[in-house]
Amino acid sequence: MAQNYFRYLPDFDYISRLPDSKNIGDYIRVKNIFKRVKLREDIANDATYFTKYQVLGDERPDNTANIVYGDSRYDWVILLSNNIINIETEWPLSNEAFDKYLYRKYGTEENINAPHHYETTEVRNYNGRVLCPKGLEVPQDYSFVFFDDASQEERIATQITREVTNKQYEDRRQEKLRNIFVLKPKYLNLVIDDMENSLKYYPGGSQYESPTVTKGENIRLY
Repeated sequence: MAQNYFRYLPDFDYISRLPDSKNIGDYIRVKNIFKRVKLREDIANDATYFTKYQVLGDERPDNTANIVYGDSRYDWVILLSNNIINIETEWPLSNEAFDKYLYRKYGTEENINAPHHYETTEVRNYNGRVLCPKGLEVPQDYSFVFFDDASQEERIATQITREVTNKQYEDRRQEKLRNIFVLKPKYLNLVIDDMENSLKYYPGGSQYESPTVTKGENIRLY
């Protein structure tokens, strides 16, 4: 049965700091948010476990999970599969959030459409061989010398750059974030089992209470 990510996290008996705590031995049970999980290396490094997916429009991780697995509570699997920790910077923004981001970062419409950098256009010789690929980030006045086989002379290629605005740069970045990988549904239970096992506590220390509970040391006793 699907559960919210935090339901999988084990508990931690922490020294109570609540105002009504009267005894030095009082503890409060909380979720151990410092427990982190990751995909098993043999899964993470094997492309056959995943399929390519494009995030559309204002789609959120929970929307994607609902589309792929039929349950929005598996959003953590989507994030885990792409090693995403901060969705604010590692997941594509909604249209509204993107507009706000642009104005927050660049301030004005003029700055948004100002040059971010310049890139090369593709340059080929007379027989179609590529002398300079497109998309290389270069100075605005970039040029290069090449040997022209047709004239048997050295020539200089000029005016071979194009402007990329801040808006275009940010649009490209968002498009890259839209291309993700999702774990194939048939492997979902395998990942869930691995996660549950990796989050368990194991006997061996004085703080161990059970596979799902451990206790912190009470520094107020020392």
